[in-house]
Amino acid sequence: MITTDAVPGSPCWLDLGAPDVEVAAAFYRAVFGWRSAPQSGQEAGGYTLFRLDGSAVGAVGPLTEDGARSAWTLYFHTPDADATARAVERAGGTVRVAPVEVGADDGRFAQFTDPQGAQFAVWQPLKDPGLEAADIPGALCWTELYTTDAAAARAFYSTVFGWSTRDMPLPGGGGGTYTLLTPANSGEDRTHGGLMEVPADFLGRGGTPYWHPVFASRDCDATVGLVTGNGGTLSMGPETAEGVGRLAVCTDPAGAEFVVLTPEETAG
Repeated sequence: MITTDAVPGSPCWLDLGAPDVEVAAAFYRAVFGWRSAPQSGQEAGGYTLFRLDGSAVGAVGPLTEDGARSAWTLYFHTPDADATARAVERAGGTVRVAPVEVGADDGRFAQFTDPQGAQFAVWQPLKDPGLEAADIPGALCWTELYTTDAAAARAFYSTVFGWSTRDMPLPGGGGGTYTLLTPANSGEDRTHGGLMEVPADFLGRGGTPYWHPVFASRDCDATVGLVTGNGGTLSMGPETAEGVGRLAVCTDPAGAEFVVLTPEETAG
């Protein structure tokens, strides 16, 4: 599960790059009941925080890279962003944004691309721990990587973060393997995500692997109705996965993908 007491290698933040910050914020307010407000020192349309019942659950900001498409970026905790950047390069990844300080000692972040092309980031917290709510309805509850080479991805992220991995059959009995991801020196109760090998033509976006967030919901079907009713689209589901829950793959109006999940223990 994802918690707010992040340990090295566990998810600790996420933000969305969007072509129109205010339009994106309105969509997610309608879907998840989040409140949004520009971060201190930012004007309207700049980096904007999402809060659920007063707790920070993510953010949205304008796209900053030429040719970038709207997408969620997942951040993993690191005690040393510079050391992680070096580890990424040694393991064959790319540093897209070198470690940089944020605010007045809020923390440091860096952004990377893995050898297969999936983008991710790290957060080295100082004053700002990152997520203030997780694993509750309306907040991040899982992270997932679609990749074209599961073995290579496992090796890369295990090298960079020390993650332990555990393979399991994909739910539904249709074959295939799903790899569970757990921070180093942590038990299975801290498992925070998974990766799955898929063909390039499954990925869209030019066949580039990518991470996406999974948000918990009390009622997956009702949340999907809010997605489609506010300009988003449904890519898959809703469907019930044995041992997982009821889930749906969605995209927001600008094309950023996310998953909605009602975990099995709460699904009706």
